[in-house]
Amino acid sequence: MNVKKWTLLNTKYIIKMHFDTKFWIKFSLVNLSLVALLGLIMRYKIGFEFPLFNQKNIQHSHSHFAFSGWISHTLMVLMVAFLNAKALINFKKYNILLLINLLCSYGMLLSFFINGYTTLSIIFSTLSIFVSFVFGFYFYTDLKRIDYSDLSKNWFKMAIFFNIISSLGTFYLAYMMMSKNILQDDYLASIYYYLHFQYNGWFFFACMGLLISFLNLSDASNSFLKSASKLFFIACIPAYILSILWWKHLANWLYILSVIAAFVQVYAWFNFVTIVIKTKLDFIKNQPVFLRYILGFAALAATVKFLLQLGSTIPVLSQLAFGFRPIVIAYLHLVLLAVISLFLLFYIYANHIFYMHKKLKFGIILFTIGIFLNEFALAVQGIAAFSYTLVPYINEILFGIAAVLLSGIIITSYYSIKKVKISPVL
Repeated sequence: MNVKKWTLLNTKYIIKMHFDTKFWIKFSLVNLSLVALLGLIMRYKIGFEFPLFNQKNIQHSHSHFAFSGWISHTLMVLMVAFLNAKALINFKKYNILLLINLLCSYGMLLSFFINGYTTLSIIFSTLSIFVSFVFGFYFYTDLKRIDYSDLSKNWFKMAIFFNIISSLGTFYLAYMMMSKNILQDDYLASIYYYLHFQYNGWFFFACMGLLISFLNLSDASNSFLKSASKLFFIACIPAYILSILWWKHLANWLYILSVIAAFVQVYAWFNFVTIVIKTKLDFIKNQPVFLRYILGFAALAATVKFLLQLGSTIPVLSQLAFGFRPIVIAYLHLVLLAVISLFLLFYIYANHIFYMHKKLKFGIILFTIGIFLNEFALAVQGIAAFSYTLVPYINEILFGIAAVLLSGIIITSYYSIKKVKISPVL
């Protein structure tokens, strides 16, 4: 074979086999910055007079892009990177899928922002769902190449399952929007169905798979680890009922099932955390100090999340929680920002995908402080709402916190993407 032909074949082979995690994660950070910018605009419109743009449209743009452009994109990239470290796989299909997903994400960002729910925005949303289906099929197939003893495999398989079934909520929601036949209870139930199986299914299970891989956990450490994914999986499905406890005609047996699911999740989570502390504390202590605190904050937020779910099974608390919008917003941000987003940032920088230096470290810390302040302010607003008490200047305070969040992630993104000559790992 002549040299020219060999070089051409070798180049094609490299294209198929190469997966540039750093390249795709750069988009993740830019997308998170855009999510924060939309959040800032919404907060400005609430706190001050700003007639331009429709608040509902911005909200749809913000939420859809956060799910698809930031969380789902990042999870898919990191899951493919997991495969890249474990087996020889043709990555060309994943590069194409990630590109299409980004195009759909930006399509939703603009179409929802400009016109809200229209045929165009629904087309982009639907295409994004189909991309997740195709990704799930390929990833599930390629997982067969990974050793059966790897505990991450089951978590990833379950994450893919929940990502697929969550789409049923959006399909029904889109049908109601297109047909103009919107029933309030069905509308809310569809939204909560999608949110539950995204937050507590796709997002949580994928992050757990990444965490177990990062910590190199095995059933040799503790036999419970093999059962943990099954317990969470079994509990996740009936745990959806926790999101619709306000339903007027909810059967008693469904309520009892939701209580059991909440207890199972708390039990499984506390056992998992205990095992990690006992077996991997020294490993975690070897991480940079500020990353250790971020991981700890995310773990604490997850603990609060599971306890809040358990608390929501008390009828009086459930009615209060669903009756006040600030409580719902606080809970959703607790999961999306304090648990999922912080964990992903920890995972990205703990794996040295980008070189760490002081300015980048400052950006991550500032963003983390913004998340803490945001949750604290939303919690105060929510508790005050129980007694119909208005917190002075709360909208202005939340706008200021949104500015902190945006500043933190912009600094993080800029110094992650910017080329640096000296690259010490802190």
